[in-house]
Amino acid sequence: MNDLRPRNRRRNRLAAFVAFSGLGLVGGLIAPNAASAASAGRPADAVQRRLDALVRDDGFPAALASVTRRDGSVRDHTAGVGDLRTRARVPVDGQVRIGSNTKPFTAVAVLQLVGEGKVGLDEPVETYLPGIVRGDGIDGRNITVRQVLQHTSGLPSYTNTFSKGLLPLQHTYFEPRELLDRAFSQKATSRPGAKWEYSNTNYIVAGLIVEKATGRPLREEITKRVVRRAGLRHTYFPNVGDQTIREPHPHGYHRDDPKAPLTDVTEEDPSQGWAAGQVVSTPSDVNRFFSALLGGRLLAPAQLGQMRTTVPAPMMGKGVRYGLGLTSTPLSCGGVAWGHGGDFPGYHTSNGATDDGRAATIAVTSLPNDPSQPARMAADIDNALCH
Repeated sequence: MNDLRPRNRRRNRLAAFVAFSGLGLVGGLIAPNAASAASAGRPADAVQRRLDALVRDDGFPAALASVTRRDGSVRDHTAGVGDLRTRARVPVDGQVRIGSNTKPFTAVAVLQLVGEGKVGLDEPVETYLPGIVRGDGIDGRNITVRQVLQHTSGLPSYTNTFSKGLLPLQHTYFEPRELLDRAFSQKATSRPGAKWEYSNTNYIVAGLIVEKATGRPLREEITKRVVRRAGLRHTYFPNVGDQTIREPHPHGYHRDDPKAPLTDVTEEDPSQGWAAGQVVSTPSDVNRFFSALLGGRLLAPAQLGQMRTTVPAPMMGKGVRYGLGLTSTPLSCGGVAWGHGGDFPGYHTSNGATDDGRAATIAVTSLPNDPSQPARMAADIDNALCH
């Protein structure tokens, strides 16, 4: 959802996606797999049917899903092929780059530091990063930590500067401060607190605050504070220079030019995402993370309450609200689903979890190529949670 994609409006008129149309030509060559081993021998259920449609009708090379029910039972599904060259099967619950689902990981680390008295939510960013957040209309003395986590800071997104597309950046390493330099070469989008506007820059700032407050690398802090506490066995924050995906995974594909063939971007430098989008995980681990978060295993009640205090975020979907690195989406069966969603070149992930233990995550192996696809995937999450 509005993650690590350039926002040049001329090049990306379809929901700010990088010119990524024409996948139907590929989709016509891909036959959906049978349901995963978890559902083998059973009639295809609604989730499996929708995954098959994502491959057959929407043209995604592969789709994966994991659904956790109220009773704790888990069902995994796959469709498509995991490698367009070899036609290999999609690994059940395979690892994918989860993009902006990284943001709630980073927000949890910041909020834990709030609970420890090391960071103040309503303190200016300047307190922790003196002299760093500066630019045209940008001043860290007037932006609070809360506004950074909530996307109400007015900071422009550094991804706006990726005007030549994402493929040229596939193997480029970015220091976090370099991402900020790109961001602050632009004007502020609004004054702090004036409105909600999604910007990846906010979470680069948040990651630097974690490092300043702890004196340790962000990767280490997220591993210790989030991954291990939540019991995530297939989730990690890649180290500097690590361009691979460690465990069984479907290949991810991308193209900047809709007339060009798909490029395999499975191996890529994830540093363009850092605290905003670098984590690798699986659909079931994403569910496990959000369930642990909602269940109070990662944050004290006061900090979890702050995280769940939301403002309207209409650009993320009808009725969607944004807290501190966490979205709430109304469900057709009542209540809301909490989650985030994420994009990274080659992968898109939609997800949601409820307070009563339900959770669902769907991942596909290319970015959506038209603005209606993310909405349909959100409807798929609603269906998985409600029916």
